[in-house]
Amino acid sequence: MIEIEDLEENDNEGIEVPYFDFESILVATNDFSYANKLGKGGFGPVYKGKFGGQEIAIKRLSSVSSQGSLEFKNEVVLIADVYYLQVHAKLQHRNLVKLRGCSCVKGEEKVLLYEYMRNKSLDLLIFDSTKSVILDWPMRFEIILGIARGLLYLHQDSRLRVIHRDLKTSNILLDEEMQPKISDFGIARTFAGKETEASTERVVGTYGYMSPEYALDGYISTKSDVFSWRCLA
Repeated sequence: MIEIEDLEENDNEGIEVPYFDFESILVATNDFSYANKLGKGGFGPVYKGKFGGQEIAIKRLSSVSSQGSLEFKNEVVLIADVYYLQVHAKLQHRNLVKLRGCSCVKGEEKVLLYEYMRNKSLDLLIFDSTKSVILDWPMRFEIILGIARGLLYLHQDSRLRVIHRDLKTSNILLDEEMQPKISDFGIARTFAGKETEASTERVVGTYGYMSPEYALDGYISTKSDVFSWRCLA
């Protein structure tokens, strides 16, 4: 097990995340073979792997990725709290992707392991004329509601208030029952107590889904995610 203190010096909560050695990941993905590649995002390529017969998704930090060690650590710290609740309190929000573990945090290779989403990401369905026909209105409505439930948890009910900052169709994953799950927390921001907004000079994310006040002035709040959600809907 790898403790969060190894990732963030100022974090004292002692939450643990399963650690996998890199050799076992190479075996699980057949040396990151092209046949096991599921897709690619800002972080890097994502591969399908198997551990003990269980399918998982393995996200590998690319050497040319726009995201780096800071975003990697940020994602682990943020969703580790969800993992902790799942294991120790038997709770898990159904609209947030589950973190299964990580690998090589301090080495050159940086890898995150997630639950495997059989229906991949929402963008692969919406923007494919042949696949989009399965998204009838009732199914689309349920997906919209599921994303809203996940945001409500992040904004109001989680241990820390979380603003995702990059909510888009490629970051919405769909399980075998077409339940949506919010993923990719590498550039998310957290707020303690009653804080709900902030300003930043570093505007990151995807412009087509950004609220005007964030894209132009670097002003972020929970409303920023709601704007992105409306773009999805």
